[in-house]
Amino acid sequence: MNSIDQLILFLARLPGLGPRSARRVALFLIKKRESLLLPLIKALEDVAENIQNCEICGNLDILSPCAICRDEKRDPTVLCVLEEVADLWALERTASFKGRYHVLGGCLSALDGIGPEDLNINSLVERVRQDSISEIILATNLTVDGETTAHYVAERLVPTGVKVTRLAHGVPVGGELDYLDDGTLTAALRARRAVGNKSL
Repeated sequence: MNSIDQLILFLARLPGLGPRSARRVALFLIKKRESLLLPLIKALEDVAENIQNCEICGNLDILSPCAICRDEKRDPTVLCVLEEVADLWALERTASFKGRYHVLGGCLSALDGIGPEDLNINSLVERVRQDSISEIILATNLTVDGETTAHYVAERLVPTGVKVTRLAHGVPVGGELDYLDDGTLTAALRARRAVGNKSL
């Protein structure tokens, strides 16, 4: 196997790329050797050498603890619990959450053989006990596995007495009801909230 075939083989393993797409990407990279391929190789080498998981929250950074855990302007008493680092980055893009994070490293899945011991759940319970956490926001995905994980984590946190909340879900901003699926509409109805001073 020559080096081009090997490049195509590795590219095809990336999410969203099949063999044909990988071939096109490989040819494009080779064509743009100076402006794209060589800088990409350098960036990949830097990531491989320097990026590590934060020892506190599980985020990826060049330092541990990561920049978020070191930021003294953030509220250390509120933790947002997520499945993956990609979810953390998505929330950070909104710039709306000022607390800290805890990445589980996945979700419970009987089909994939992922149990509680495979996730960062024990370390979460320890953080809650040691760091005077006042609220846990469960922000796992709205899948069967995500909901199972959220329920399990909530149960594990009961003995700590910490307040546990769940991200609201339902109608997106700008969403029209006619275009939403039944599951989203059902979730929106269940997550409804009071308007004004009246409570439901």
